[in-house]
Amino acid sequence: MTENLNSSDVARLLTEPTAENRAAAAAKVSEQFTAGKLSDEERKIAEEIFKIMVKDAEVRVREALAESLKNSNSISHEVAIALANDVKEVSMPMLEFSEVLNDEDLVEIIKSQGSEAQTAVASRANVSAGLADQIVENSKDANVVATLMKNEGAELQEGTMDKVLDKYGDDETVNVPLANRVKLPIKVAERLVNLVSEQVRDHLVTHHEMSKDTVMDLFFNARERATANLIHDGDDNVGFDALVDQLHENVRLTETLIFRALCLGDVIFFELSLAKLAGIPIGNAYQLIHDRGDLGLKAVYEKCKFSPNLIEIVIVALDVAKEMRTSASDDPQRYKSRMVERILTRCEKTVDSENFEYFINQIIGSNAA
Repeated sequence: MTENLNSSDVARLLTEPTAENRAAAAAKVSEQFTAGKLSDEERKIAEEIFKIMVKDAEVRVREALAESLKNSNSISHEVAIALANDVKEVSMPMLEFSEVLNDEDLVEIIKSQGSEAQTAVASRANVSAGLADQIVENSKDANVVATLMKNEGAELQEGTMDKVLDKYGDDETVNVPLANRVKLPIKVAERLVNLVSEQVRDHLVTHHEMSKDTVMDLFFNARERATANLIHDGDDNVGFDALVDQLHENVRLTETLIFRALCLGDVIFFELSLAKLAGIPIGNAYQLIHDRGDLGLKAVYEKCKFSPNLIEIVIVALDVAKEMRTSASDDPQRYKSRMVERILTRCEKTVDSENFEYFINQIIGSNAA
C-alpha cells in the first residue's frame, strides 16, 4: 500500500490474489487508521475497506483486521460488532479490548456465546457493575467467574458477590480471588470466613489486616471469634442490620457471637442482634437495653432465650463497653485487655467460678487475658 490511500487501493484489495497479501494489507490499513495517520478522506476510504474485509472468506484476513483495530476508538460500530460476533480467532481481541462495544452489545454476546467469549469480556480493563452481574448470571463456567474475580477493573456490587458465593462458594478457583480483592463488603467477608480453605482465610486475614489474635483464631477454625473480629474491624459505616439478618438466616446469630462482639465494644451490633432475636423493633430494644435499671435488659435477654447463668456478666460487659466508648478504641488489644480486667474486678466475687471461666475462655477468648 502506498503512503496515501485512494480509490485504486480499494480496487487492488478487492482483486488481491492471495489471502496472505490481503491479511497484510488489512493490517497495514487498520494500523494507519488506529495511529491517526490518515486524512479525513483517507479515513472514509479505510472504513469502506474495513466493511469489505469483515466479509472476507479467509479467517486470517479478518483476524489481522481485528488485531489491528482492537484498540481503535474511531472505527464504526458496524465494523466492531461484525468482528465481535465472528469466530473466536477474530472476536477475542475485540471482546477484550474494543471500547467501541457498549454494555448492551457485550451482554448480548455473553448471553449468546460460550465460555471463551465470556472470559474475554470478563478480562476487559473496565467492567461495569451491570455487565459484571450479567457475566455471573449467565455463565456456567467457574473459570469465567474466576477471571472476573481476579479483575480489579471489574466493579462488583455486593449482590453480585453474593451470587458468586451462591453458585461457586465452595470452589477455590473462585473464592480465593474473591477473598483477595482490594475491598470486600463485611457481609461477603463474613461468608468467606465460613469457608474451610486455609488459603481463603489467609487472604481474608491479609485483606483485613487483623490482629495476631484474630489470625490464630482463624487458623484454629474459631469461626465465631473470626466473625466477631470482622465485625469490629469492618467499615464504621457498614450496615450491621443487613449483617444481622444474614447471620440470623444462616442460624449463626448465636449468644456467644453476640457477646464476643459486645466485648470488643460493638454495642450497635449487640442491640440489633437482641432486637432480631427478641422479635421487637430496634427502637424498643434500645430503650429496654439502656433502661436505667437492669430489668429492661433482663426482659430482652429472657425473650431471646439466652442462658440465665451469664446475665450478670453481660450487664457488666455492656456497662464497661459504654464507659470505654471513647477510650482505647484505637487499640483493639488494649480495649480487650481493659474489658477483661474490669469484668474480673466486678464479677469475680458475684458470679460462680465455673460460669465466669466459661465466659472468659469462650466469649472473650482464652488468649485475651
